[in-house]
Amino acid sequence: MATLIAPDHPSPVADAEALRKACQGWGTDEKAIISIIGHRNAVQKKLIIQAYEDIYQEDLINRLESELSGDFERAVYRWMLDPADRDAVLVNAAIKQTVIDYRVIIEISCIGSPEDLLAVKRAYQHRYKHSMEEDLAAHTTGDIRKLLFALVSVYRYDGDEINARLAHSEADILHNVIEEKVLNHEEIIRIVSTRSKAQFMATLNRYKDDYDTSITKHLVEDPANHYLAALRTAIRCINDPHKYYEKILRNALNKRGTDEDALTRVIVTRAEKDLNEIKELYYKRNSVSLDHAVAKHTSGDYKAFLLTLLGKED
Repeated sequence: MATLIAPDHPSPVADAEALRKACQGWGTDEKAIISIIGHRNAVQKKLIIQAYEDIYQEDLINRLESELSGDFERAVYRWMLDPADRDAVLVNAAIKQTVIDYRVIIEISCIGSPEDLLAVKRAYQHRYKHSMEEDLAAHTTGDIRKLLFALVSVYRYDGDEINARLAHSEADILHNVIEEKVLNHEEIIRIVSTRSKAQFMATLNRYKDDYDTSITKHLVEDPANHYLAALRTAIRCINDPHKYYEKILRNALNKRGTDEDALTRVIVTRAEKDLNEIKELYYKRNSVSLDHAVAKHTSGDYKAFLLTLLGKED
């Protein structure tokens, strides 16, 4: 369930005019900008962008970028992009980091639907003039390249049907290769990357029933092993994305110094989808509301904007 609070039929022309006014004069009216874009869904934002360009012959996102700064500007920029284009930008930024941020790539390839992933790949190619797979292959090596490339290249079956016998046999396959400590075995990558979510979750459940523990407990994490960490992340994203995102937020807010990039990413990408469920889980696990934690660890217009997307005014 979304946290975004948006009116049913706002006027894109009126919104465009109000945003123009907020960006003119001696100082930018950040509160006015937040009051509009912080309460508009993806379709409404697209209409505003089009209306703004029609009226003023200017790109609204570029204008907002020039008027704002810091974490607030980055959050607004990502929020204003079309969702598929936003994910393409996130993937590109993750790939181009000194050490690739595999979490972003896995989130986008494993949590959304196959059609969502296909839309992101199309947006990526349109924006950067080459494929996501091409860039990923150029910036990774070894086992992590094999895993990430498999995850972004596949078009999973998206139905609910499962094969219990297959789940049993693949749970055994996974257990055997883990027992033999061949964690980069092609069978692990094949099962994680190609099976439908329903089928893979049936395999995970069978694994837990047969071997009395979850598979991630048998994949002992080594901080220096990025492939193993990425494998565990993929399993978590498929099995329980809400739990996965809650941990990302907890780590982002509890580190010495807030991880604004991770915090922004989760809030702007999930505000129209399932952020309410993530908020509820955060409260259960931390005994403090996500609203309160965000307010404590952020400030200024950035804080006000995130709280608006969380459904709570500052």
